[in-house]
Amino acid sequence: MKIAIIGAGAAGIISAITAKRLNKNIKIDLFDNNNAIGKKILASGNGRCNISNTQAGVENFIGENPNFASYALKEFDYKAFEKFCKSIGLLLDIKETNKVYPLSNEAKSVVNLLENELENLGVNLILETKVIDIEKTKNKFTVKSEDKEFKDYDKVVISSGLGAAPQLNATEEGMNIAQKFGHTYNLTYPSLVGLHTDFEQASRIQGVKKEANVSLYLDGKKECEIYGDVLFTKYGLSGFAILDISQHAVYPLSLYQDVQLSINLFPNMSRNELLGQIENLFKTLPNSNAVLLLTGIVSNKLSPVICQINGIDKETKAKDINAKQIRSLINTLTNWRFKITDTQGFKHAEASGGGVRTDEVDNRTFESKKIEGLYLVGEVLDIVGNRGGYNLHFAWASGYIAGRSLAIK
Repeated sequence: MKIAIIGAGAAGIISAITAKRLNKNIKIDLFDNNNAIGKKILASGNGRCNISNTQAGVENFIGENPNFASYALKEFDYKAFEKFCKSIGLLLDIKETNKVYPLSNEAKSVVNLLENELENLGVNLILETKVIDIEKTKNKFTVKSEDKEFKDYDKVVISSGLGAAPQLNATEEGMNIAQKFGHTYNLTYPSLVGLHTDFEQASRIQGVKKEANVSLYLDGKKECEIYGDVLFTKYGLSGFAILDISQHAVYPLSLYQDVQLSINLFPNMSRNELLGQIENLFKTLPNSNAVLLLTGIVSNKLSPVICQINGIDKETKAKDINAKQIRSLINTLTNWRFKITDTQGFKHAEASGGGVRTDEVDNRTFESKKIEGLYLVGEVLDIVGNRGGYNLHFAWASGYIAGRSLAIK
């Protein structure tokens, strides 16, 4: 039996390893656009590789049907993943919030050990080869690159992901090929990504970082709230809280819904407590500059901007600020509204949302329900995980299930 796997990321690599271990007689060709395997693995976790999460469950995923992932996550849970890693010589380290990293703390060690196992098993790597089409004739698949044809495959796995990180040669070609075979897909969008706002003074506060509560409003209705750090940037907003909430904001934005964020810079203090603090501050130092006094509770960069948007001049003294202006300040500090206009795009996204519809794929084998012998795994499917190692874990899990099916079916 001869198998082609398109995409040498996490899902494609583990598919090849699993299938070859279970059936040494099969021949596997593993294709990739790049000159080496695992480019996205190398980039994950800022080079440290947040390789998995010990608590990966369907509640950590979004898509048209997150429950599609349940079987794979149960069959290939963290214990199974840890066992696989040990089998290739990779030891793991569980960090905060159940995030998992290689003990070496280097993504390169992960890729090196995976590559070593592929070589030991005799998996044939076909690198720097962009697959542009796949055809099926008389139960055999032909894989076409820009200048060559690879023929007579019994099965094909599409594990080439979607458009996140085009600088690593990521494309939506795999989804386009699946569409050619009759699959449908849900609109793709960048996920875990910075958000652009319409705030005209963004450049004045870029670089400011603050723990905050961030609430998402869609067409005026509150959808969710997330606590974490917010980073003000020249284009708008970033930071972990923003990346997390982007998963719920970007798809509605692509549908032209009104998307707004409310930022509470003082989530551990009630409005009345904050009001009391500021009133007391202004009463205690009535002849001091109001902007200067506010730097005692917010960043030097934030204070003049917040005062300005509330009509308080930079020369105004504390004693000259009235009760209405103080209430306005409190509202900005606890409910600062930003209209979201765009995202940082696929280039800066950690993952892609949308993709091939999961109801067209068997979640116990990851084989297409439309084309026998065609498998789809990883990011090309309409399943995207939260930040924290969940996306990589689904890639490992879906690839493992597909690899097991490739070998025995």
